[in-house]
Amino acid sequence: MKYLWTSIYVKDMEESLKFYQEIVGLNFLERFNAGPGMEIAFLGDGETKIELICSEKLNNMNAGNAVSLGFEAASLDEKLNLVKSNGIEIKTGPVQPNPSLKYFIILDPNGVKIQFAEQFK
Repeated sequence: MKYLWTSIYVKDMEESLKFYQEIVGLNFLERFNAGPGMEIAFLGDGETKIELICSEKLNNMNAGNAVSLGFEAASLDEKLNLVKSNGIEIKTGPVQPNPSLKYFIILDPNGVKIQFAEQFK
């Protein structure tokens, strides 16, 4: 299993991009609209990736809801079947926010959001 990225829900995209680029030192990779009132940006170096998500719908955030861990799935359908066969509830998805990515989200035993994602070329 390959670790893909850490998603962080942010209140201000410009402020967060500036912080992760200038303070942390991550390179800007891409930025796109992901639906009404939602924007996503990716930053990273090598295999270290951060996904910043800014949404008008998210006003009251806490650390438990603001971070999720994303993992690559060779086949999202196979991973979905495995998760379901183990009685784990799907919290979101599958969702395809752009042509190159499809994912679903579950919770780990501690309530941390886990994304399994299939990337398309």
